[in-house]
Amino acid sequence: MAFLQSIAKSEAIMELDTETFEKLRVLIYDKCGITLRPTKRTMLGARIRKRLRTLKINSYERYLDYLVNEADEDEWTELINVVSTNVTAFFREPHHFEQLSTSVQQWAKAGVKKIRIWSAASSSGQEPYTLAITIKEALEKAGCQSVDAKILATDISTQMLAVCKVGQYNLESINPVPEKERQKYFKFDQSTGLYQTNPVLRKMIHFARLNLIEQPYVMKGPLDAVFCRNVMIYFDNPTRSKIIDQVVRLLKPNGLFMIGHSESLQGSQTQHFERIGASMYRKK
Repeated sequence: MAFLQSIAKSEAIMELDTETFEKLRVLIYDKCGITLRPTKRTMLGARIRKRLRTLKINSYERYLDYLVNEADEDEWTELINVVSTNVTAFFREPHHFEQLSTSVQQWAKAGVKKIRIWSAASSSGQEPYTLAITIKEALEKAGCQSVDAKILATDISTQMLAVCKVGQYNLESINPVPEKERQKYFKFDQSTGLYQTNPVLRKMIHFARLNLIEQPYVMKGPLDAVFCRNVMIYFDNPTRSKIIDQVVRLLKPNGLFMIGHSESLQGSQTQHFERIGASMYRKK
């Protein structure tokens, strides 16, 4: 109790100093590739404070020493969980899913028997579940429901992956889902007050932890589409280039590559792709 009281008293004045912040952000970059700008010092301090309380550590300097000399992989996972930004929504950037629907129908009608898609930063699951809905609906329109369609959904945060696997969302979260699909693929759970995703969708998705800077990636491909959206903005240019090299390796010719609306391919990164729309590319 005395320790908690001392933390409460000091929290108002506790601040992550510049020197410790610089050392922490180097460690975080080396571990997961996330680049924290100097303007993120206050944000990082606020998020790490949760770890201080849990570990009963009373300063950022002591936590830094703990990371360097004592922490195991579980603590690094906890740190990455609190540092990671997880902003997502169902049918975010809808033109990507419109293009995917068109492509899936074309592939199915051309006799493709297997479709494989990778959601590279699945966050709390809205993107991979949107992919599953889009694919199911597209195959139904094409009259080819027997096509074997699977989605690999990865994220660096184990906390987010746990949310993904449960597949439960509040009403505000599922509002972007069209009414017909909402009725078809979600069921209200009175015990939780949340909407549960249909088992049909969950069976299509395999969730796994993946650190994008640990390369080469374990999956072999070939993939029909890669959704790597709104994650590369947190990396520097050399790291982005390495990620894109892996995407090139994994994608089939004519495979789709979707990135975030604030991201772009530059320089030599473009040589393997044809731009087909806003933040949408096709592998040459």
